Amino acid sequence: MAVAGLTPRSLAHGATVLGSALAVAGTVHACWNLRRLRVPPPDPPPVAEQVALLLPVRDEAARVGPCLRSLLAQTGVRDLTVTVLDDGSTDGTADVVRRVAGDDPRVSVRTGAPLPAGWWGKPWACTQLADTAPEATVLVFVDADVVLAPHAVAAAVALLRWAGLDLVSPYPRQVAVSAAERLVQPLLQWSWLTTLPLRVAERSRRESLAAANGQLLVVDATAYRRAGGHRSVRAEMLEDIGLLRAVKRAGGRGTVVDGTTLATCRMYDGWPALREGYAKSLWSAFGSPAGAVAVLSALGLAYVLPPLAALGGSRVGLLGYAAGVGGRAVVGRRVGSRVWPDALAHPASVVTLGWLTTRSLRGHRRGDLTARGRLLQR
Repeated sequence: MAVAGLTPRSLAHGATVLGSALAVAGTVHACWNLRRLRVPPPDPPPVAEQVALLLPVRDEAARVGPCLRSLLAQTGVRDLTVTVLDDGSTDGTADVVRRVAGDDPRVSVRTGAPLPAGWWGKPWACTQLADTAPEATVLVFVDADVVLAPHAVAAAVALLRWAGLDLVSPYPRQVAVSAAERLVQPLLQWSWLTTLPLRVAERSRRESLAAANGQLLVVDATAYRRAGGHRSVRAEMLEDIGLLRAVKRAGGRGTVVDGTTLATCRMYDGWPALREGYAKSLWSAFGSPAGAVAVLSALGLAYVLPPLAALGGSRVGLLGYAAGVGGRAVVGRRVGSRVWPDALAHPASVVTLGWLTTRSLRGHRRGDLTARGRLLQR
């Protein structure tokens, strides 16, 4: 029975209108962010500072070679060291590193200490790496699946200094090859460009206004130590965002910047790797299960409901669907991901994200998630 004139049909229409309005607003905001997104200089000046490139690896024999070669090919940095920490690899990663490095005096290879209680693996590896560079003024943390352009480090350091920031996170161009990768990976950059007011976040002390990517992090060494370094985020699965928040708490400023021309990264090579990779981290991405429900509900309202309504003939729903596709396309074109026909599947991307998050939350609750062969403790 209808109450006060409300019917299921009118409620559905109202939800479609609201969802479509959110989709339009998100796309407008993404376009604004793209105009304000900081871009490293294409031809940076020489860097006179001491820069430490820090590479944590664990079972990365198949990927560390191209990464290390790109680190050694950096130009415009006069005083550069590369330290690789082998965190218990069992696949010969350290042998690959030594073979690629040869007799290059800039490279040192360390063996990681056992993981202490209460730590995640990556913060522990990064802490050990940072401790090897007490004289460096800039610390650059790089993941083994990242390949840098020759000018990447010099450009990132130049932007760090010119903008007066303490941390910059140049977001690499995400390489997506398989259908599963093309469905999910573009959401990474789309999400923060659509939802986070970048310049406000850069100035704000609010920890909730933070986005970073640990694939490539460039941080002032003094600010890093003042914030407690990775020791301050030892128990955080998303240590990259946690580190930026720690820098903010210590009075510093940082932000995510355009790294499209600086680096590329293929995180996962197909559906099984992608599924398991996101399982280990998505449970923590929204702060709590309630936060995950709230965010995923909002995404469903804005990017799933309107196209479903459009299938039933709703013009408002069609507008919402077009706005979602348009936002995905605008971001994709800017960050170098494939646009067509991938953007047309944006609703399916959002649904897949919801499924991956639900699976991750369930795995975390059961306590059976693993990362790099290690059981993740709850």
